[in-house]
Amino acid sequence: MTSVPAFKRLPRAVRERQMLDSAVRVFSRRGYHAASMDEIAEDAGISKPMVYAYLGTKEELFLAALHREAGRLMEVVAGAVEPGAPADRQLWNGLRAFFDFVAGNREGWTVLYRQARGLEPFAAELTGMRSRMVQVVTALLTQAMASAGGQATDTELEVMAHALVGAGESLADWMTDHPGADPAKTATQMMNVAWLGADRLLTGTTWHPSIPFTSSERRERRLDH
Repeated sequence: MTSVPAFKRLPRAVRERQMLDSAVRVFSRRGYHAASMDEIAEDAGISKPMVYAYLGTKEELFLAALHREAGRLMEVVAGAVEPGAPADRQLWNGLRAFFDFVAGNREGWTVLYRQARGLEPFAAELTGMRSRMVQVVTALLTQAMASAGGQATDTELEVMAHALVGAGESLADWMTDHPGADPAKTATQMMNVAWLGADRLLTGTTWHPSIPFTSSERRERRLDH
């Protein structure tokens, strides 16, 4: 007679965390399409029916993993901001927390950024996370501009925030392929590239091309200002 494996009873939250941990590992290693619920269940040490009962289909499980990883990342970055600290210090703290998270959760970043961005409907989750991050950075830059007495427009600040977030994502992706990369050094390198330019814009120094603007470009600049 075949024996049925016995599973230790655990609180639902603990069991779901185990399942999501396993899902992140398997999705990161295999990719969404190649990963199977059997493999995830085996990794978690539970039965496949239990995975379905707790978290639903593979699509629902992947989405739950995305929600968790995105929430953890946003929580870490938001928790690193020091209200009242100088803008460069706040940005540095945010970047350090961001890169620390990626360095310590490469599998989670792989699922969140590499796996999700090319898959619908999961790409929408990544877009939402990026939008929230841009809002945080835009608010930080707005506060910094007010303190510095700069003249940057809302559009310029939003463009700058998108550039900073995009650069951060690109470097985080690079760190995923370079396990020996130091998060603090990476954050410092980004500050040296990104903040020097941002700081000059916030204090009113801007770059302009040496060639004359076209009429449409002159019109756009007047509208921005």
